[in-house]
Amino acid sequence: MGHLTVVGGGFGGLTAALCAAEAGVEVTLYEARDTLGGRARTAEGPYRTNEGPHALYNGGPHWRWLKRRGLLPPMARVPVREGLKVRYHHHGTLRRTPPAGLLRLRRRREAPVEPPYLEWAAAQAGEETARAAAHFAAVATFHHAPGELSAAFTHERMRRAAKLPPEAHYPRGGWGTLVAGMAARARQSGVRVETGARVDPGALAEAARRGPVVVATSLAAARTLLGGHGPDGDDGDASLSWPTGRTALLDLVLESRTGDPFIVSDLDGTGWIERFTGPDPSLAPAGHSLLQAQFPLAPGEARTDALARGEHLLDLGFAGWRERVVRRTEATADGRTGAVDAPGTTWRDRPAVDRGDGLYLVGDQVAAPGVLSEVSFTSAVEAVRLALGRGRGRGRRAGGRGAGGQGAGVRGGG
Repeated sequence: MGHLTVVGGGFGGLTAALCAAEAGVEVTLYEARDTLGGRARTAEGPYRTNEGPHALYNGGPHWRWLKRRGLLPPMARVPVREGLKVRYHHHGTLRRTPPAGLLRLRRRREAPVEPPYLEWAAAQAGEETARAAAHFAAVATFHHAPGELSAAFTHERMRRAAKLPPEAHYPRGGWGTLVAGMAARARQSGVRVETGARVDPGALAEAARRGPVVVATSLAAARTLLGGHGPDGDDGDASLSWPTGRTALLDLVLESRTGDPFIVSDLDGTGWIERFTGPDPSLAPAGHSLLQAQFPLAPGEARTDALARGEHLLDLGFAGWRERVVRRTEATADGRTGAVDAPGTTWRDRPAVDRGDGLYLVGDQVAAPGVLSEVSFTSAVEAVRLALGRGRGRGRRAGGRGAGGQGAGVRGGG
């Protein structure tokens, strides 16, 4: 294989480009926006918001991969003083500790694929504990009802989000520092990077004639690129779909106040507020606190209703926050929060990485294991492995049991 094309310059696309360049392959990466990063972008100062709440879990494969290559930027971990400021909204009040049953449930290493999480967890620890654990898991699912998803899927996310010491770490200065390092290494490795370059199905077909192509975009964009538009203007390849979350996102900059919590986790519903300047004060000027929050939306629920739930949590946890607001930004993340697996399904059932004919799919909704951004990473490594080992695919896979081992504004999750 002499040349590989990567479409999409987010975390997955950059990972694929670096993997191929390390193998001595000529790589061209196309990114439709003027800047790289996708959902891993960070806004320019003075308030360095990620596109939605983001954390990098040090238990994931991408952590080791980045560290071995010297690409892991300086990381902020949760200071002890901040770890003591986690609050749990349970039975209508804020508590300093989660229910004891939740901690016991966390010790169970695995859960079955077939039943819904709430059903399985209730049999292990009682319905009240199961419901609290399911709501807690929303931090890593961005879904309004994690208890309705596969027990294996939700339990893995609950366990990792609740792990002690915490797996969550934060690139100092925001995820943009991670992207900048990966982009610089890619260019140093000979990757040709074209920004502001939107690829259409015709250009994709032309690239595929030169060699394998990795499509590292959202599933919605991939449906058009890999399947074209139907006669009625539909979105092309219907097999390129998978359930995801829909979440109201809120960024707040507040005047700092001693006693503000680091995290407020809603165990009576689904919602999460995190003060990102707790572990990394560089994200906002001195005297200001940067909060990023997500409140999953039920089908038909308006964003204003979800944000009202969030404001109630703010009232409980951040005294006088309304008078302290310096900046407020709202958005809805729809189809941008990663895959969610229904009961009886696993990551293997998602759209396959290998699409046949030398085309490979990368992203956080495809057939690869991991949590959040780990899915993009793992699918990128697998896509390049397949491209190097097989070149052009011998047949199109429509999905299911597929190949796979995973700026300004407030969209997305990581």
